[in-house]
Amino acid sequence: MNAETVRDRDEEIVVVSGLPRSGTSLMMQMLDKGGIEAVSDGQRTPDVDNPRGYYEFEVVKKIKDDVSWIPETRGKVFKMVSQLLYDLPASETYRVVFMQRDFDEMLTSQEKMLARLGRPSAPRDEIKRAFTQHLDRLYAWLEKQPNMHVLFVRHHDLVAEPRAQSERINAFFGGRLDVDAMVDAVDPSLYRNRKAEAAG
Repeated sequence: MNAETVRDRDEEIVVVSGLPRSGTSLMMQMLDKGGIEAVSDGQRTPDVDNPRGYYEFEVVKKIKDDVSWIPETRGKVFKMVSQLLYDLPASETYRVVFMQRDFDEMLTSQEKMLARLGRPSAPRDEIKRAFTQHLDRLYAWLEKQPNMHVLFVRHHDLVAEPRAQSERINAFFGGRLDVDAMVDAVDPSLYRNRKAEAAG
């Protein structure tokens, strides 16, 4: 690896993104184990919904008002909900791993979490329409961002084929990750809201 490649890697900011309950915490854990330092504050502790932790960094939620922390994340990875990607400063270069998951699986997971918290959930059809509109707009926007390199990863594929997907992710990062450690981070038993497979 030449000096220029190392410098580019150290300057680049890695972002794990997606809709809520799409597998972003799992991807954070995989990249962290694979060799990219995770930026998180530990304020949100592991629970029954995310037994291995959320890997959240609270200041990310305030990015519309404060971006002063962004330079400190160069060469590292943080998690950000997809709606906030628009607020990333254009002055930086990003490598984004975007998690995709079946809407019904995500909403089942979200509804169970909200029920445990005693909070209501909105009608599914309404949420699905909003998700579809948001993603259509976001994907079109991402294609036009020269400072963002994006890899889309399907949650189902990641759990079903952890090694193949880890190899694919590793290639996206120039082959510098520990694939075995990434594979070990995937626990299929935590895929608890799996949509029934089609018969045939």
